[in-house]
Amino acid sequence: MSQRLDLVTPPQADPLSIYRYRDGLYAVDLLCCALVEFNFFTWLKNHPSTFEEICRHFGFHARPTDVMLSLFKANALVEQNHEILSLTVKGAEFLVEGAHFSLIPYYASLKDRPVVKDYAKVLTTDKAANWGSFKNEIDWTKAMEDPGFAAKFTAAMDCRGIFLAQALCRQLKGNQFNNVLDIGGGSGIYSCSLAAHFPHLTATVYEKSPVDKIASRLIEERGYSEKVSTFAGNMFEDVLPQGFDAHLYSNVLHDWPVGMVESLLRKSYSALPPGGALLIHDAHLNRNKNGPLPVCEYSALLMHSTEGKCYGLGEMEQMLSAAGFGEFQFKETAVDRSLLQARKQ
Repeated sequence: MSQRLDLVTPPQADPLSIYRYRDGLYAVDLLCCALVEFNFFTWLKNHPSTFEEICRHFGFHARPTDVMLSLFKANALVEQNHEILSLTVKGAEFLVEGAHFSLIPYYASLKDRPVVKDYAKVLTTDKAANWGSFKNEIDWTKAMEDPGFAAKFTAAMDCRGIFLAQALCRQLKGNQFNNVLDIGGGSGIYSCSLAAHFPHLTATVYEKSPVDKIASRLIEERGYSEKVSTFAGNMFEDVLPQGFDAHLYSNVLHDWPVGMVESLLRKSYSALPPGGALLIHDAHLNRNKNGPLPVCEYSALLMHSTEGKCYGLGEMEQMLSAAGFGEFQFKETAVDRSLLQARKQ
């Protein structure tokens, strides 16, 4: 067996700003799109409206509009009073056509950025743009079936997880469960970190091909193959395997729309034993969906390139309750991520 990789010792420095640069990369393009493609703020100043009225007027779809408005509320550009959305003083002074301090011409110089154009299509079609705006790529879910793309994408999530997985483990009481199914577990970094922190625990990475093979190789290279295994399957098409007292979704649910998230939660409920734990590690919005700002910015990136978004705590608890879960616990972990834990009732 390979010498075990140290997955317990944290770094000396805080990488928060480095993560936030990457996670918030596309937020400026979404703001620019609203300004230069739709003159959104000028219209809203003259027409305070409900969410549905905004979607209807611009021909926007609900998911991307939800992400966009959360970003604008978190930046104090838009405010909501009951069901009515309107501009704040800051939004009216700086983002309205003809206003004395209008910055629309300043942003207009960025209108030809590829991601700005992408957002105009995402808002009006609800179809994810190509990953990283590469026009020669199919959407990322199909691209993941290609071994080369899957290896590249999995490596990106793996290096992110080395730090995030430690923070997750520090918020868990490992003696609460013994066998974890890591659903959509990618490279297996979270399963390996769980095994490193809790010696009694075993974990299985549930992934579709070819990612399961990539994960198996990486688990062996890290030296955790005695504690961590892989199981090939499609989480949307197949029944989840039984025999696990906890399910982990780490940075998974944010890639998918509401209906598919609800389906996964129901599948977990069916497969878990009574009292089984459900662990959702992700970037969560607050209950009002107007912050935290870094999570709203990250949600803009997800809305661009996936079918999902960052979900609010209220949204998640509502879906969990509908699936049969209860006993919710919420803890912040690191880098704007958090753990939402629930139990099968």
